[in-house]
Amino acid sequence: MIQVQDLHKKFRRFEALRGLSFSVPQGSAFALIGANGAGKTTIIKILTNILEPTSGRANLLGVDSRKLSPRELVQIGYVSENQDMPARLTVAEYVDYLRPFYPSWDRDLERETLRQLRLPPERKIGDLSHGMRLKMALLCALPYRPKLLLLDEPFSGLDPLVRDEFMEGLLKQAGEMTILISSHELGEIDGVATDIGFLDEGKLLFQESMAELNGRFREVRVTLAHEAAPPAQVPKDWLGLQAMGNVVTFVETSFDEKRFGEFVRSRLGEVRAINSQPMSLRSIFTTLARAARDSAAA
Repeated sequence: MIQVQDLHKKFRRFEALRGLSFSVPQGSAFALIGANGAGKTTIIKILTNILEPTSGRANLLGVDSRKLSPRELVQIGYVSENQDMPARLTVAEYVDYLRPFYPSWDRDLERETLRQLRLPPERKIGDLSHGMRLKMALLCALPYRPKLLLLDEPFSGLDPLVRDEFMEGLLKQAGEMTILISSHELGEIDGVATDIGFLDEGKLLFQESMAELNGRFREVRVTLAHEAAPPAQVPKDWLGLQAMGNVVTFVETSFDEKRFGEFVRSRLGEVRAINSQPMSLRSIFTTLARAARDSAAA
């Protein structure tokens, strides 16, 4: 659904994107995550032809982003935390204005989404709260059943109830379209995304399915029968290794339950206990970002 190849974007001397490549499988909910300033919004703007890349290319629906026509645009939905909408119009007036632009607009879905998101039709958009404005943007994007939905930092500043209502409205159509979510709110991606890409300072650390990611990362604590010391050669899959007393801790990035215990003993010597725990998405991202920066500084 989306194919990005060797994408670069410079703003004068600042390089916001540095050789970025990734693909979004059709029917997936792909989360592009990273800290503020990592380049997420720049990617969204390139995908929607608001910005042109300095080099490289981005394809949506099989078309170069710089050549998107009305035929493709009516198949793309867009929701942003900073989305511009006419403040003087009411919710109902703006939906009435948008409806004729989309031949596939579903009035029944419009009414159901309006009810589910609890938006007041008579309220002026300028009088809506931040959370209500985000829900309004979703109401404008869903009724024409886009094939691709782009969400740029959709969870920023939302209270838990509004966030849950937003996600409930979104997930109603999750199976019918491909979703790209850019976010730094890592806790909100768990349970939503099927695939994920880690972005750090304009470069993609990696992309993979959530199932594979959760399966291969473990937080490990090893208790030894002797004073702990790092092995002469630290395995490349062990990140953030620390030794204190008779305990060694690290993050295993290629966890294999069958071979893990034997491998640890071969590197650390006599072991009393090995404890390994699954990691949250936030912990995984923090570990990878720190390792990438340490590597760049070395």
